[in-house]
Formats: sequence, C-alpha cells, structure tokens
Amino acid sequence: MVIAFLRTIILYLFIIVGIRLMGKRQVGELEPSELVLSLLIADLASVPMQDLGIPLHAGVVPILALLSLTMILSVLTMKSIRFRTLMCGRPSIVVRDGKVDQGEMRRNRLTVDELLEELRGQGYTDLAGVKYGILETNGRLSVLPYAEQRPATQQLGLESRETGLPVVIISDGRILQDNLKRRGLDLSWLDKQPAEHGDPDFRDVFLLTVDEAGGVYFVPREGK
Repeated sequence: MVIAFLRTIILYLFIIVGIRLMGKRQVGELEPSELVLSLLIADLASVPMQDLGIPLHAGVVPILALLSLTMILSVLTMKSIRFRTLMCGRPSIVVRDGKVDQGEMRRNRLTVDELLEELRGQGYTDLAGVKYGILETNGRLSVLPYAEQRPATQQLGLESRETGLPVVIISDGRILQDNLKRRGLDLSWLDKQPAEHGDPDFRDVFLLTVDEAGGVYFVPREGK
C-alpha cells in the first residue's frame, strides 16, 4: 500500500514538472498535439500506478520521451511558420462584417448553434454587431465587435475609429508574403518600414502588423 502511494506521488510530481517545463501556454490552452500528449501521459501513468508488478521506469521513460518530443516540436513551431501551420492549423474567420462565412463553418464543422452559443458566452447576441469572429487554433472563438459596439465607447460617448483586423506581415524576422499581398502591399513598401522605425533590417523585426486602416504596429527584436 505504501509502495503504491509512493509510486503515485512520484509519477504525479514527475508529470507536473514536465508540464511546467513546457510553458504556461500549454498549461492554459491545449492545441491538438498537446491534447494528444495529455491523453497519452494519462494512460501511461495510470498503468504503473495500478500494477505494482510493472517497474516504475516503465512509466517514467515513455512519459519523459513524450515530454522531450513535445518540447522539440515546440521549438520547431517557433522557428518554422510552415511547421507551426502543419501542427496547429490556422485561425479561421467565421464571421466577417456581421456576416457568417458558411464555407469556413463547414470546413471547421462548426454549427450555427455552436457559433451563437459562443457569441452569447461573450455577451454578443446580435451578429450584425460583430466585425470579426475568429475561430482560433485551440477551438476558442475570439470576437471583435465594431468600434461603436465596444462598451467603453458606448458608455463614454467617445468617437470611435474602425481599424479592422490586423494582419501579421513580419513574424520573428520572416516575411509572410501571402499576408503582404492580402493587404495590397508589396516589398518596396515593406522595405521602408524598418528604416522608418529606426531598424534598417527586416530580420531584426520581431513583429510587424498592418490593420485595414493602414495602421502599422512594429516590434523590434530585443536588444536591437
């Protein structure tokens, strides 16, 4: 009985340490690969907990291998945009300018009832007041209302400016050509941006986004 208790505690602490090493994002929100990892770890840990005839390392070694593989994949997703897309997918815009994109909903197997339930959960009952509804890669729906529908604007009577959805143009020093074309911009425009913000090389740019109003958000790499 004591041995079973100690084995359970050891495995429990081992898994907690491993999950903590993966970072806070993995703890708070599960991507598909992380959900699979959680299910596999739970299954692997339960066997040596229940069967004292199985050596403890028979559970620890495969769990350690899975955690190591996950950390390697996390590094690859940070370094490669294509690999990140392959592993995590892309966010889908299911509501645009108050209108439901039925094709995107079919692609993501999202029903109207599920969409409305998500909107109600965030305090929105009228689709016409939603500028963008974005189904994130973790399955959550992000809602961006029209500027005049935002609570602070309504309460204070402030004049609002609609900027639209920002699109990432440079991510960690890499240019996203498709997003650049989607905004109707070209490389000659992009070449001027780092210099205008005091950074002459786009490889030293950590993040650059452009919204629908042409507003630029610029973040250089740390130390640059």
